[in-house]
Amino acid sequence: MNDSIRSALTQGGIIDITTTGRRSGQPRRIEIVYHVIDGRFYIGGMPNPDRTRRWLSNLEADPKFTFHLKNRVSADLPATARVITDEVERRTVLEHIARAWNRTDLDAMVADSPLVEVTIDGLGDPPSVS
Repeated sequence: MNDSIRSALTQGGIIDITTTGRRSGQPRRIEIVYHVIDGRFYIGGMPNPDRTRRWLSNLEADPKFTFHLKNRVSADLPATARVITDEVERRTVLEHIARAWNRTDLDAMVADSPLVEVTIDGLGDPPSVS
């Protein structure tokens, strides 16, 4: 993996992800935001107890997906998702995301926000964040 990709990964921001449809088996691509927290990558979303996120259901069925960098640097990176369900871990990660989004509803986020940790396949150690 080249240095420009490693550097771009440290920034967080808007990306696309391509998951595999859990029923159709077809690729499903969406735009989403990722965060870098303590050198780890996370994808989260706004709390909504009445809405099932298809991308999250797809990742629960098949955690392999493509992480598409698309701004300063373009790259299609194979990745694996780990859906975070542990309440303590969710709260720890979502505190950072809530702060980044200027949100004050952390309890609602912990209860109802999608949250996954992303491992970029072949990356090795997470890139340093300066």
